[in-house]
Amino acid sequence: MTTPVTVAGKIFLIFYGLLGCAATILFFNLFLERIITLLAVVMKAVRLRRLRTSGLLPPGICQDFAASALPGWKPSVYHVMLILGLSSIVISCCASAMYTPVEGWAYLDSLYFCFVTFSTIGFGDLVSSQSAVYGYQSLYRLANCLFILAGVCCIYSLFNVISIVIKQVLNWMLGKMSCLCCQRCNKANAFLGRRNAIRPGSRLRKGRFGQTPDSDGPCDSDTEGRRLSGEMISMRDLTGSNKISLAIMQKQLSESANGYPRTVCGSSRQNGFSGGVGALGIMNNRLAETSDSR
Repeated sequence: MTTPVTVAGKIFLIFYGLLGCAATILFFNLFLERIITLLAVVMKAVRLRRLRTSGLLPPGICQDFAASALPGWKPSVYHVMLILGLSSIVISCCASAMYTPVEGWAYLDSLYFCFVTFSTIGFGDLVSSQSAVYGYQSLYRLANCLFILAGVCCIYSLFNVISIVIKQVLNWMLGKMSCLCCQRCNKANAFLGRRNAIRPGSRLRKGRFGQTPDSDGPCDSDTEGRRLSGEMISMRDLTGSNKISLAIMQKQLSESANGYPRTVCGSSRQNGFSGGVGALGIMNNRLAETSDSR
C-alpha cells in the first residue's frame, strides 16, 4: 500500500486532496445526474407504451416516444432506488465472482470487500492487488478499477436516493405528529373557547354576585368566562375566541397567494423536499416527491 512518508509528500497530499476530492464529488454528481436522466427517459417510454396499449393515452400526446412528453410527470424515487439497488447488487456479485478465485477469498468475504470499497469506508482488512504475481495481472487490475469505479458510482447514487426516502419518512412522521397536536389544540380550544354557552352552576355563581338570571345588567365575560346564549358579543370577543381559526385561515390564504397551497395537517408535495444543493438538489429536481402516497 502506497502512502506518503516525507513531510513534503504529506503537505502535497493535503493540498492535492482538496482539489482531487472536490473533482471526484463533482464527477459523482454528474454521473448521478446522467443516470437519473437515463432512467427517467426509459421509465417515461415504458409508461407511454403502457398507456398506449391500454388505450388511456391522453389527447395531444404524440404517439412517437421520441417526440412525446407527459406534462408534469417525474419518475418515482422508489423505482429509482429499486433500480440502483439491483444494479449495485449485480456489480457486487460480478466483482465478488472475480475476487474469489483470484485473491483466494471466500465469496461472502468478497461481497463484504465490495461493499466496504464501493461505499468508500475502506477498513483495509481486505485489500486487492497485493500479491506479487497474478495470472493476467494487467487485465485483472483493469477489471478491478472498472468494477470499483462502477460500484462507487452506483452506491453513491443509491445512498443519495435513500437519504431522500429517509427525509420523506421523517417529514411524514412530523406531519402526523403535527396533525395530532392540531387536533388536540382544536379540541381544547373548542372546549374552552365557547364564551356564550351556559354551563351547570353558572346561575348559582351569578346569584353570588347579586345578579339574577333575568337581570338586564351588563355581564363581564372576562371575569366569568361565559355569556348567556341570547346575549350579543363584541367583535373583540369574537376575534379573541376564534384567533386560532383566523390564524389558520390567514396561513392558508398566504400559501395560496404564494402558489403552493397546502392544508394544515395533510401532506403535500411542497413539504421540504424542494431545493437543496449538490446531489440532493439533483435528486429533488428529477424525482417525484411521493410522500403523499403514504
